[in-house]
Amino acid sequence: MAVTLADGLAQGSDGRCRCWWPGGDPLYRAYHDTEWGRPVADDVRLFEKICLEGFQSGLSWLTILRKRENFRAAFAGFRPAAIAGFGADDVARCLADSGIVRHRGKIESVVNNARRALDLAEEAGSIAAFVWRFEPPPESRPARMDRGAIVPQTEHSLALSKALRKRGWSFVGPTTMHAFMQAVGIVNDHLEGCFCRAEAEAERRAFVRPA
Repeated sequence: MAVTLADGLAQGSDGRCRCWWPGGDPLYRAYHDTEWGRPVADDVRLFEKICLEGFQSGLSWLTILRKRENFRAAFAGFRPAAIAGFGADDVARCLADSGIVRHRGKIESVVNNARRALDLAEEAGSIAAFVWRFEPPPESRPARMDRGAIVPQTEHSLALSKALRKRGWSFVGPTTMHAFMQAVGIVNDHLEGCFCRAEAEAERRAFVRPA
C-alpha cells in the first residue's frame, strides 16, 4: 500500500518516496525503482521497449509488464535480426498466443519495425546512436519536475516520431515515443522528491552517449 503525498509523490511500505504511478504493486514498483529512467544503450533493449510501448497503446503499462516475458518468448527476445525473418506462420503463432496482446496490427508492426531497425542500424551505426540524437538540451527541460510538469509528448518526441515514421516504422507516435524516451533515460522524468531521481541523474551523467 502506498500513501499519497504532495506533488505526485507516494510513500511506499518501505518508507521511500517515489513517483505515484507504480502504486503498491511489487512488479510495477520494482520496474520504477530499477529500470524506468535509467539510460539504455543496448539495441535489443531499445528495440524491445519501442515494441512494447506500441503494444501498450490503449492499455496500461502494468498489463504489458506482466506479459513481458511472454512477449520476449514470442518475439525471439526482441532481436531484430531474428524477427526480420518472421513470416505469416509466425504472425499466426503470435495471434494464437494468449500470453501476449493479440492485436494483428501491432504484431505485424513488430515484424516491420525489426526490418526497419536493421536499416536504421546500418544508417546510423546503431539504434542507440540514432535515438539518443533526440535527447533534449538541458535548457529545454522543466525547471522543476513535479506532476504538473508531466506532459504526454514533447517537441523532441515528435521529432523522433517523425524521423522513424519517415523511415517506415509504425506504432511510433509522439506520445509513444515520449513514453519510450522517459523509460530508457533519454529524459529523467522521475519527480522531485522521488529517491530514484538523483540515482537516474547520476547514471545519466556517467552515461557515454552512443555515437
